[in-house]
Amino acid sequence: MSAYHPLTLEEAIEIALGMDGFFPKGAELSCREIGDGNLNLVFHITDRTSGKSLIMKQALPYAKVVGESWPLTLDRARIESEKLMIEGALASGLVPVVYRYDPELALTVMEDLSDHVIMRQGLINGTRYPLFADHVSTFMARTLFFTSDFGMNQQEKKQRVGQFINPELCKITEDLIFDDPYTDSPNNSFDPAIRDAAEALRNDGPLQLEVAILREKFLTNAQALLHGDLHTGSIFATPESTKVIDPEFAFYGPMGFDIGAVIANLLLNYAGQVHWIEDEGKREDFRQYLLTTIIDVWNGFETKFRALWEQNNVDRLAAAAPGYLDYYMNRILQDTIGYAGAKMVRRIVGLAHVADIDRIPDAANREQAQRLALAIGTELIRRNRNSHSIQDVMDIVLTASKG
Repeated sequence: MSAYHPLTLEEAIEIALGMDGFFPKGAELSCREIGDGNLNLVFHITDRTSGKSLIMKQALPYAKVVGESWPLTLDRARIESEKLMIEGALASGLVPVVYRYDPELALTVMEDLSDHVIMRQGLINGTRYPLFADHVSTFMARTLFFTSDFGMNQQEKKQRVGQFINPELCKITEDLIFDDPYTDSPNNSFDPAIRDAAEALRNDGPLQLEVAILREKFLTNAQALLHGDLHTGSIFATPESTKVIDPEFAFYGPMGFDIGAVIANLLLNYAGQVHWIEDEGKREDFRQYLLTTIIDVWNGFETKFRALWEQNNVDRLAAAAPGYLDYYMNRILQDTIGYAGAKMVRRIVGLAHVADIDRIPDAANREQAQRLALAIGTELIRRNRNSHSIQDVMDIVLTASKG
């Protein structure tokens, strides 16, 4: 095929037919474009006869959410495909299988997960995922530990840091999460009903200090190879299965950023449940499920990370120094709490929101959910460096819920 250009449906089918052995001889393929969000073209290709299918994801040279005025590197397709393959090796069964990567077309061909549901929508629908906490904590513990200075050769890790330099997508994160919400940015977007709360963020010096510290860690602390955008919209799930997708924001950064993103999105759904479950008793029961899931995610991650540390640590001094692992885990917890808060704030006042709250049709309920999310998020940011237990998150959430 020719040099890079956005694919048509017919061209996507042509590429699929050229994948030796994937589709049966004589396959009759159909193709439709499906939306993945803000940055890419995604095609779903199916053989009408056998039912076999795959997904093609092509990076666009601009942010689709804004248009060609916001150019983006196509190298993010390489980053995504290589990260998926690393994740597949470290956390088998928890990510889609990559069948092919075409660097010229910035195209990744991968497993079709149509039998799964985007977890964000599942939670909005009130679906429970009993294995999610175990699955996602395994995914994070293994992908973060084995790409860190403790789980791999430290010189090879430095080379991998260079391999996953991702300045353009990191710049999006740096601006949308750690800068825009705390200033009068044209990128911000919020309901007029919460203008007072949005403007208060711009004048809160102590809060901005904590955000500045979190941002500095994001900029400089290359602890491990992150997914970089690990929210419930980047997870396909069923009650029995969890698949993490879309790691195009991958780069080396602080581990707590990934863990905090998971927790933040569970809490955003918690806030949105003021609308999605009308019965008060059922709503509180589902909210308790979400909080229990958060506890299980952190506890599962910590237990598994500690076990990997004890069994696989390549750093002699870190492994032997009394108290160092406890110190390290507490740092990850504090970062997790702070980044969870920052993720929540940006989803209420920043450029890209979440369906858990934005799709609430009743203005009063939507405002209530937005204010609750901001109350939880800002308090997580304020208290992150003084936290020592995941129970601190529960205390913050329950206090804000009563408020």
